[in-house]
Amino acid sequence: MKTSSDIMAKKMTIIVVDAVIALLLLAVPIVFSDDKAPIPANKAQLNTWFQTHVKPFSERKGTLAPELAAAEATPKVIKVRKDGSGDFKSITDAVKSIPAGNTQRVIVSIGGGRYNEKVRIERTKPFVTFYGDPKAMPTMVFDGTSAKCGTVESATLIVESNYFSAVNIIFLNSAPRPKGKKMGGQATAFRISGDKAAIYGCQMRGFQDTHLDDAGKHLFKDCYIEGTVDFIFGRGQSIYLNTEIHVIPGDNEAYITAHARESTADNSAFVFVHCSVTGSGKTAVLGRAWRPYSRVIFAYSQLSDAINPEGWSHNYHPNYASTLFYGEYKNTGPGADLAKRVPFTKKLTDASAKPFLNLGFIEASKWLLPPHRA
Repeated sequence: MKTSSDIMAKKMTIIVVDAVIALLLLAVPIVFSDDKAPIPANKAQLNTWFQTHVKPFSERKGTLAPELAAAEATPKVIKVRKDGSGDFKSITDAVKSIPAGNTQRVIVSIGGGRYNEKVRIERTKPFVTFYGDPKAMPTMVFDGTSAKCGTVESATLIVESNYFSAVNIIFLNSAPRPKGKKMGGQATAFRISGDKAAIYGCQMRGFQDTHLDDAGKHLFKDCYIEGTVDFIFGRGQSIYLNTEIHVIPGDNEAYITAHARESTADNSAFVFVHCSVTGSGKTAVLGRAWRPYSRVIFAYSQLSDAINPEGWSHNYHPNYASTLFYGEYKNTGPGADLAKRVPFTKKLTDASAKPFLNLGFIEASKWLLPPHRA
């Protein structure tokens, strides 16, 4: 039988434990965002919302993945300048200087100009940032094609490592525009295969297969991507914010996305929010099925009359119609009319759109930081 002193002692213990927990909670840094905080419907609020929920490293040290927090604590800047005034004259040599097993943020500051190089950042070199001056954006250019080296290896920049970032860089594949149905003309400008990548203010320029969003969780903000056929393709789990998607005119048929989701267990999708699709001619579909569970969402976006009224394609696989997830939500513009969309278009409700309209879709609280500065 418990005495009154036993009961009092137990109460005191509970009070002390509660007090300790409260102090510990106060000591824990506030996570930079509620990952579920919805992206605002008003585009004018987007940058303020982003700055509110994506705080700099100085305010995030205790909330990031440990390996990322350690890397960001001791950043290193190396400079590439074509005139020889930097540490290196080529981007290739700068990347070679980064050791395998790298554990610190390395910001490669790239001076203005045209760099005729094909560059690969291997999986063993995480925490790399390419930074360019927004007033003199450097251009990385190469002319690789599928015929020469295979589509996935044709990219001007290939990133295989995690925690990559790029700011104010133009990625260009200068191979000629494919003509007709001749095989081998696919030419990629940028391929991202690593996880947890943030791309700010960059341009991806080419024709067919311009941008390979290959695998991993990614954010693209304030970018420009152009092309003709399947020019955003891959199996990335990515959010595109305030990005211009330009359909280059001249083809009878154009395809913006070709997503490669394989099953319902696969969380990947391309999510375009507050983006603009530019071009004309009503020749482009928003996406065609590369794999049977392809998943693409356009929300709060401005769609020009580049878009074919049917909107989407099962790519001659009618059996895919029941497994594809092609969603549209509160888009505007002449290409946003849903009246003639193919039957398998998903006209999203507030509830069905919600899972895609927040940074939690890419688990951003663990890794996403604002653009680095050189």
